[in-house]
Amino acid sequence: MVESIARVRHIRVTPQKARRVIDLVRGKNAQEALAILKFAPQAASEPIYKLVASAIANARVKADNENQRLNEDELVVARAFVDEGTTLKRFRPRAQGRAFRINKRTSHITVVLQTADELAAKKGAK
Repeated sequence: MVESIARVRHIRVTPQKARRVIDLVRGKNAQEALAILKFAPQAASEPIYKLVASAIANARVKADNENQRLNEDELVVARAFVDEGTTLKRFRPRAQGRAFRINKRTSHITVVLQTADELAAKKGAK
């Protein structure tokens, strides 16, 4: 009964692009999610791959601290979401002395892993 959370904040990927990648792995087995992310062509897949790997490591450490057995093949991406982070505002010179604003968006990405039996127990309770 292990639930692990991993977060990355202020990552320089737009939330819209990160959500496309997160939607690929939500609800999948953690090992399967790593395989999908490894070969996904999107640029956001690399930091999300590292985030899922970090969540697996967090689950391993949490299980060791609680003296529980953990089978990493049973971990499932229970929840994964992307929130909008701060926006870096930059200005680009344009013709006739004008300046256009460039928004460099950032994201906060959160991945929650749970064991399959814990996920089923929560769905049964609802």
